[in-house]
Amino acid sequence: MLGAVLALALAGCGERSRHAVIPAGATVVALGDSLTYGTGAESASSYPSVLAAVTAWHVVNAGVPGETAAQGCDRLPGLIAAHRPALVLLGGNDFLRHRPDAAISDALAACAASARDAATTLVLMPVPRLGLSGLSDAPLYAEASRTLRVPMVDAGLSDFLGQSAMRADPIHLNATGYRAMAERVAQGLRAEGLLGR
Repeated sequence: MLGAVLALALAGCGERSRHAVIPAGATVVALGDSLTYGTGAESASSYPSVLAAVTAWHVVNAGVPGETAAQGCDRLPGLIAAHRPALVLLGGNDFLRHRPDAAISDALAACAASARDAATTLVLMPVPRLGLSGLSDAPLYAEASRTLRVPMVDAGLSDFLGQSAMRADPIHLNATGYRAMAERVAQGLRAEGLLGR
């Protein structure tokens, strides 16, 4: 009997936290910079547009080229009031703008607070940072996900921006890259339980 109880307890410890499925037709806000906006491709090929087709959600493209996480988080309360989203997807341009990690962490915390106040789910999408070995996801996003208790989904940007066939220029994707990004985001949202199978 004790063994069965222990096995159940250990199984429970290994489970990932799951979220309520966001239904078809729900509004989702995609917040970020030029990679959210879709620079390098037609607007219909931006990752929010492709994600809308993949998920049957109404995805609002709130990307602004050059915007940092702090600037996006300043806009978030107004976007929530205007659109009443069930979900907010957050990226940013902080590393190209050389923002310090502490400022980025503070901005992510502000976004999480705005989403929590509105009973909206926030999902972080890590932003690639250029290092000695090339592009890699900045670890502060994983740290923020843990400390803020919000899900994180890998959008694949470090991978896709490293492939010339997926880039319009050194820092922007093309239509092929944005489709791959949207599909990777959808895959991650399914893993988190936010998108139905």
